Amino acid sequence: MAVRIRMKRMGRKHRPFYRICVMDSRKQRDGAAIEEIGTYDTSVADKSKRVAINMERVDYWMSVGAKPSDNVATLIKKVKKNKFGTAAAPAPLIAPKEHPAPEPEAPEASEEATSEEGAATEETPSE
Repeated sequence: MAVRIRMKRMGRKHRPFYRICVMDSRKQRDGAAIEEIGTYDTSVADKSKRVAINMERVDYWMSVGAKPSDNVATLIKKVKKNKFGTAAAPAPLIAPKEHPAPEPEAPEASEEATSEEGAATEETPSE
């Protein structure tokens, strides 16, 4: 049996929450896990508190041949080195640009144009 340490998605739409699980690699992403060894919550502002992993169980499972997925391997490395970085500050808010109001067209010019067009159609003989 090929055992992997990977994330199982929980939570709701647009608000993911992951459980870090040990499971058979042939199981579905959200299938039955052998053991759940941690969590990863993307909505927590402090990056160092997003991940909670039982490192003793990770070491045990890796010693018996379990392989972490790419994302879990990155999380494990960050937990071991305690290097999470800092969250980027949000972009500053910029006021929208004000566009000048369009100038209304002169009503005299539009009336003359329509009367000339009407006169042109009346002058042509119809067969």
